[in-house]
Amino acid sequence: LGGDGIGPEVLAQAVKCLQSVETTFNHHFTFSPALVGATAIDQTGNPLPDETLEICRNSDAVLFGAIGAPKYDNDPNAKVRPEQGLLKLRKELGLFSNVRPVHVYQSLIDRSP
Repeated sequence: LGGDGIGPEVLAQAVKCLQSVETTFNHHFTFSPALVGATAIDQTGNPLPDETLEICRNSDAVLFGAIGAPKYDNDPNAKVRPEQGLLKLRKELGLFSNVRPVHVYQSLIDRSP
């Protein structure tokens, strides 16, 4: 989810890093771009379209860029805001902050910092 502002640019670089991991360690990642935030509002009227939420629910992980846009930041009367998409995504996926749950595998604990 590239999102808004610098988000798509940052996400593109993160994807390059993950593609390097694929090559180096013989992993495979599947990327499914979807709309969120101001970009989603501008295209659909909804900061978190149902299609985006469904893609996230069906994924093992969600890579998120950034959210927000000056045209919404500078309009305190906006009824729909980009941040609503992020808040709904967190609620629907059971996430409560920017800290994400992690599962540590016992067999890999000695390889972790």
